[in-house]
Amino acid sequence: MESIDSWIDKVIINLGVSEGAAPYIRLLVLLLVIALLAWLFFFITKRLVNGVLQKYVKRSRVKWDDMMMDNKVFSNLAHIVPAIIVKIITPIIFRDFEKIVPFVVKLTDIYLIIVIMMVINATLRVGQKIISKSKAFVDKPLSSYFQLIRIILYIAAGILILSILMGKSPVYFLSAFGAMTAIIMLIFKDTILGLVASVQISANDMVRVGDWVEMPKFNADGDVLAINLNTVKVQNWDKTVTTIPTYYFITDSFKNWRGMQESGGRRIKRALYINARTVKFVDPETRQHYMQYYLLKDYLVVRQKEIDHYNKEYDVDTSVLINGRRMTNLGVFRHYVESYLRNHKGIRNDMILMVRQLNIEDRGIPIEIYCFTTTTEWVKYEEIQADIFDHLLAAVSFFDLEIFQQPGGSDITRAFSERNT
Repeated sequence: MESIDSWIDKVIINLGVSEGAAPYIRLLVLLLVIALLAWLFFFITKRLVNGVLQKYVKRSRVKWDDMMMDNKVFSNLAHIVPAIIVKIITPIIFRDFEKIVPFVVKLTDIYLIIVIMMVINATLRVGQKIISKSKAFVDKPLSSYFQLIRIILYIAAGILILSILMGKSPVYFLSAFGAMTAIIMLIFKDTILGLVASVQISANDMVRVGDWVEMPKFNADGDVLAINLNTVKVQNWDKTVTTIPTYYFITDSFKNWRGMQESGGRRIKRALYINARTVKFVDPETRQHYMQYYLLKDYLVVRQKEIDHYNKEYDVDTSVLINGRRMTNLGVFRHYVESYLRNHKGIRNDMILMVRQLNIEDRGIPIEIYCFTTTTEWVKYEEIQADIFDHLLAAVSFFDLEIFQQPGGSDITRAFSERNT
């Protein structure tokens, strides 16, 4: 290298440059040469990566190397070659400028740290994609953990860069950061809370990606799209996206519908309001009429035997309807509803199924249907529910009952017309 320097000096002096300016001209020439060499080696390395290595990767059967190529892991490695060349040649080039050598070496080291950080970051993206495809981690908040690793990586790179620039040991900055704990806690408050929340969410299996969650405080009602270190994204049913801080999932209450989805049945809990004025005892003639209803025939026979046995045992005068035990049209209707549900192909019989009478209200007598459908799919669930209540609303009149509703304009007009006639 010294012979090259001497040769360049002679050429420069022969061109008419003074001996005092010759070193600077030589420095400029060598800088151009080293820049050219660095670019040349980078170009060659890049061609090797994008050419030979890429062909080998495409031919291989494994998928992880394709992912590393797509995420530019090998492309980032190509940046290391020119940096190493510059670092090796720098002391020789700047032998007449010793004060500049440490500065150039520091810049080269910083560049190497940044390149290595980029390589590690790209590798982490590959690792995240590979792990997320595993069934064991498909519903885990992996992005939160990888975000934390990246933050630690950035902090470590920042400490190394500062230690190079200031000529201090990394331990010096770590000890200084200890005194800045309060400031760090304030700056990274959301990140720390998010990390703790992510760990608790994962450990307790509170929320998974794909879960249907409902959090009224944030008007969130839909599927979880992503669980990150700081936020949880929920796509609502109207296709809007609500972003919720992760730590609110451990500090506030929310509803997770995963249990319903895993059970395979979705609950129907809705009431029919019966006009109390239409409730009455069932006389023998009416009972005989009800015997024509397929779902009630066996029930009416068994129930009437029980009632006749009781009235006979206590010698009850059954000529008066109010005496003794007797069926009512409302009770018969309740049993009809239950039988109808048990014979409905869209209702599960292995889960809770009941038809109950609730406390009477100003809107009438609530007959509540409580059962579970055979599907959790929203559209099919609504179809089953609508089909059931369509039938029951039409069937009420067959039991001489009425659905209670607030009178509308047509009701008032009809009543007025009937009164005049």
